[in-house]
Amino acid sequence: MNKARKLLHTRYRVNDLEKTIRFYKEVLGLEEVRRHKSPRGSELVFLKAPESEELIEICHFPNSGPVQVQADLTHLAFLVDSLTEFGKHLASLGLKYSDEPIVKSDGGGFAFVDAPEGYEIELIQRPKQGNAA
Repeated sequence: MNKARKLLHTRYRVNDLEKTIRFYKEVLGLEEVRRHKSPRGSELVFLKAPESEELIEICHFPNSGPVQVQADLTHLAFLVDSLTEFGKHLASLGLKYSDEPIVKSDGGGFAFVDAPEGYEIELIQRPKQGNAA
């Protein structure tokens, strides 16, 4: 076949590898799958959400200069059971949403929180069962 078959991972380069990894593990509950150094010297950590196959590759490569994330450049989106409960989880860690939840009449909604480098993380709550998406 001459076409891509499957998304394997998405890479984000960061300035502070350990701070970023702590965020993804503690705030989002991701699991560290593997960690290694690339042939060119990048430190790489691969993370996975519990119900996903795709990985997130966090890269630390100081030789390419500091990371400066532009506003609204890119984001990762994760499914959560409840934006309200996730907001309480954020508060327990001393964090808050960067964009407060917007919940529609069907119960579906979304909110954003910023990762340490400024990458946006979108949290999505699905509509209540029985309501149209």
